[in-house]
Amino acid sequence: MSRSRTLLLFLLLSVLWGSAFVAISAGLSHFPPVLYAALRYDIAGLLMLGYAAYAAEDWIPRGSREWQVVAVGAVLLIASYHAFLFVGQQHTTAAAAAILVSLSPVLTTGFARMLFPADALSPTGIGGVVLGLIGVAIIAQPDPSDLLATDVIATLLVFLAATSFALGSVLTRRIDAPIEIETMEAWSMLGGALVMHVVSLALREPIEPSAWTHPEAIGALAYLSIAASAVGFLLYFELLERLGAVEINMVSYVAPIVAAVVGWLYLGEAIDPATARGFACIATGFLIVKRKSIGRAVTTIGR
Repeated sequence: MSRSRTLLLFLLLSVLWGSAFVAISAGLSHFPPVLYAALRYDIAGLLMLGYAAYAAEDWIPRGSREWQVVAVGAVLLIASYHAFLFVGQQHTTAAAAAILVSLSPVLTTGFARMLFPADALSPTGIGGVVLGLIGVAIIAQPDPSDLLATDVIATLLVFLAATSFALGSVLTRRIDAPIEIETMEAWSMLGGALVMHVVSLALREPIEPSAWTHPEAIGALAYLSIAASAVGFLLYFELLERLGAVEINMVSYVAPIVAAVVGWLYLGEAIDPATARGFACIATGFLIVKRKSIGRAVTTIGR
């Protein structure tokens, strides 16, 4: 793959995943949040399962360890992450949600070091994690006299989404099962959708019948399911093989810029200075935590 093609695919993935936050906000005007997330992965999971049947040598998980990976992926990477994100994004902008989610790579490193002491973070690395958390606080702007304000709770829920994804990323890697990534993603999507349907039923989420015929609602659901999820993950698989885990994480820091621009154009959402400062802290925290890996990646690219 040429460097120009790699860059093009990287930018396309950033656009798909950044604009997905805008599609979430648009669809939340019509669908209840947890059901909306479940419907997204009903469709995306079936599409990904079809791709796994085509591309993977073994598209059905085998053995307890492979099913353990699928279970962790379903509960943490899909169900918890998206349920918290969709509920929280009812009261945050698309850009703010994308920025908070961009904390995931920082939290992933933190969980890896916390759960596995042999990989303990250096004081500098701990400083990077703390700086990322400060970025979350800056975006939330909590009022000590009203810590249960709607926008503070919304920010906390999106932060919990990022935390769930980070923890799930660490645990799925540490189980160390020989499952192909396409197979894991497909079954995790379907399992996560099932979990979210159960949660939605438990919450008795109401849905207006008009949502099923509203162009914006159907368009947002189709975009999230097909473009952002199915196509997005296929691009992710290809770029992961080409770039590696560190460089692909940079998508998380381009996506908020896309979300901000598309959110402004489509939803009229503005970026306040606190959100911009929070993004700066989170991005800087990532650079600090991943400084050695980034340095190695830059050296490799320069050869």
